[in-house]
Amino acid sequence: MATHPIPQWFEGSEYTHQVAACITKYGPISRIAISQALGLSQGAVSRITSDLIHAGVIIEADPNDATPKRLGTKRLGTPAGKTATERRGRPQTGLKLNARAKTFIGIKINSTLATAVVTDAENHIVTGCHEQPIEDTSPESVVSVLTELIRDCSLEAVTNGLPNPCAVGISIGGHVEHDTTVTFAPFLMWENDVDLSHMVEIAAGLPTGIYNDIDSLLVDACWFGPGVGLDSFAALTIGAGVGYSLATHGRLVECADKSYGLVGHIPLDPNGPVCASGHRGCSQCLTNDSIADEYSQMIGRAVSFDDFERDAYDGVPQATKLVDRTCFRLGTLIAVISNIAMPAKIMIAGESAFIAQRGISALRDGIKMYRHNQASPVRFEILDHDWSLWAKAAAARAIVNHIG
Repeated sequence: MATHPIPQWFEGSEYTHQVAACITKYGPISRIAISQALGLSQGAVSRITSDLIHAGVIIEADPNDATPKRLGTKRLGTPAGKTATERRGRPQTGLKLNARAKTFIGIKINSTLATAVVTDAENHIVTGCHEQPIEDTSPESVVSVLTELIRDCSLEAVTNGLPNPCAVGISIGGHVEHDTTVTFAPFLMWENDVDLSHMVEIAAGLPTGIYNDIDSLLVDACWFGPGVGLDSFAALTIGAGVGYSLATHGRLVECADKSYGLVGHIPLDPNGPVCASGHRGCSQCLTNDSIADEYSQMIGRAVSFDDFERDAYDGVPQATKLVDRTCFRLGTLIAVISNIAMPAKIMIAGESAFIAQRGISALRDGIKMYRHNQASPVRFEILDHDWSLWAKAAAARAIVNHIG
């Protein structure tokens, strides 16, 4: 088995890494709750957590911070038949990750911009957001931009009294093998495989993992955000492309082909526009380019997606009509995902997620049209777009690999 580019924080058994992962996701969490969650004896958990405290990986939290958190369908840390307020005796000591012991750099690359942040081990952003334009998309030029960002982020972290970053996570739209080699990068138009991990590590001196950007959003949500504790969780993104990823029991569903944008050609509207592959009304109609083309036809002149966005916020009738039409189509796609994959919740993100926020009623109508009326309501959350959050998601992948 190939060695992962991100080294592990500590050595230990499989159970030790499971305990550390559980504390990372659900901390502050008591030893009893860890035992319940993982099916380990309290003695084993006590020994493992003592070792992790000695290694500086975890610390004890204030008892008042040890709020039970939800893991799947069970609430942890409360004996059966009792509420938290009914527990007798000394409050259980909660354990949490030693967040300030490590820092990580997360970078999101798109076709014209690279965005970087520094996070602590609990994936809280602890520096400002650093950005550098990408004017030349050749691998060598991109690595030069990434190296400058890594140096700037490292300097800010150390200047602020934080540990020097120990690893870098980079997310990219496309397909990545072994978290090291980019084999498909349509937005950067790379023609050959690029071992981006090795190139960045040589240039910047830090171990570096490379990850698909949609998968990174999902992993971040399942470890540090709205997907924590859910039995299944999906991420759906709209913008330059359409992206989708799924997790079950907090674990990313792995599929060698999913980063090729397969969700982008699901039929949504028999009267919709024709995509470049000749499909009428497939989910490519949710992309920025397709929306700009459709809006241009509606108003009778060529306009950009930025023009549509401005008009949508200004309430121009044609733009409002297209917002509702797009949201109905998006709701149709959400219904398809919900009916087949059955996630407990769907996170809607991407640079064009604002469209979903402006057309909630039409989005719900699209879901309702293709969902049984007795089925449970589809739970979804729409994220405000911020490239720094995509960079944070890249750091999440490095953290998860570092914890092992």
